[in-house]
Amino acid sequence: MIVAIGVGAVNVPVGDVWHIVVHHVTGSGTASADPALDQIVWNFRAPRVVLAALAGAGLAVSGAVLQSAVSNPLADPTVLGFSYGATLGAVLAITLGGSVAAAGLGVSTAAFLGAMVAGALVFALGQRRGRMAPTRLVLAGVAVGYVFLSATSFVQLHASPNELRTVLFWTLGSVAGAQWDQLPTVAVVVIATTVLLTLFGRRLNVLLAGDESATALGVDVNRLRLVLLVLSALLTGTVIAIAGGIGFVGLMIPHLVRLSTGADHRRLLPLTALLGAVYLVLVDLLSRTLDRPNELPLGILTALLGAPFFLWLLRRNKAMD
Repeated sequence: MIVAIGVGAVNVPVGDVWHIVVHHVTGSGTASADPALDQIVWNFRAPRVVLAALAGAGLAVSGAVLQSAVSNPLADPTVLGFSYGATLGAVLAITLGGSVAAAGLGVSTAAFLGAMVAGALVFALGQRRGRMAPTRLVLAGVAVGYVFLSATSFVQLHASPNELRTVLFWTLGSVAGAQWDQLPTVAVVVIATTVLLTLFGRRLNVLLAGDESATALGVDVNRLRLVLLVLSALLTGTVIAIAGGIGFVGLMIPHLVRLSTGADHRRLLPLTALLGAVYLVLVDLLSRTLDRPNELPLGILTALLGAPFFLWLLRRNKAMD
């Protein structure tokens, strides 16, 4: 993260970045002799790098939990429709502008509400006789996602050229323009939810053995699955509301961790959060250095990196046949 903060249109030595960050965080040491350098490091780059780390951790943990909750290695926030719901909420906020602002909603709030609505629909449609059915949940997520995607496309048809550019950049994901006052809520949700889900590690491990085995061991499978889905929706909605639609992180990172450390969720979830954070910080670094001075949306790079990995995983993993 320190290296990523130092790299950009104006490169800042790692030592200077470290001193500026330590000074602002702890109040010790001396401020940078160059106010412009201090402004670049602390007000422009540090917030976006921290947001990238939080977003990567949140999406990766959400993907890991969803894959276990619905017993499907392909599950992630996009497959279950959460991302599409958030996108529709954000696009409505961007295109309606004044009407949404008059209701006291910003783009982030509208995106969060959209993710929650999508999650509620998936939960309702994914039940059969009062019980969560994993296959039914995935199918409901795909169907709900397409409905929200169609609605988003319809709204975009009525947007102005300027609004379309904003919509496109937001839907593909970006942490550019991150501000410190946006981060406390995201940090609290990501950290608290990750810790809480890690505490569910033993139950998640039991869930991997199948519903019948989990029930025989005293786990209320239906209630556990509902709690896991609600927490994942909260995590995904909060991240997407700030960083936009970033795909493949929740699908790719959990598999990488499982390949190296196994499927024990007490170890899997913390390591998934760490690797997800590092991964998205590196992707954000690439997004602002590959095509200087232009900046690429994060979703383009995560797709370019994630899709080949996913195809390799399909060929390697015989369990998916």
